[in-house]
Amino acid sequence: MRHKIAGYRLSRSKDQRIGLRRTLINQLFTHERMQTTRAKAMAIRGEAEKMITIARNSANGSDIDKVNARRLIASRLGNADIVKKLFDDIAPRFANRPGGYTRVYKLGPRLGDSAEMVQIELVED
Repeated sequence: MRHKIAGYRLSRSKDQRIGLRRTLINQLFTHERMQTTRAKAMAIRGEAEKMITIARNSANGSDIDKVNARRLIASRLGNADIVKKLFDDIAPRFANRPGGYTRVYKLGPRLGDSAEMVQIELVED
């Protein structure tokens, strides 16, 4: 039994799970909207919102705080272009929003295996 164990395992090993989350979050920040299964969307939603919060809060910090925030996000995403887009384009849009940066729409079952499909997107104000 998995009592009091947080997170989604997604039927993958630890390294595969980390790589999958990194790829999905990169795609979400690149395209700002994507279709995936419900389990994968719920697995990345919290982590993506925490990254946006870190980027948003670093705008009010000192230069050292800004550099540290960028390094922290870069270590999690692994792509400098997406880090730049997150800090320069995405985070300023949510400067006055207290949270809830993503939205999930149900799309229905996938034809091949009836997996529950959703569309996850960044909220537009």
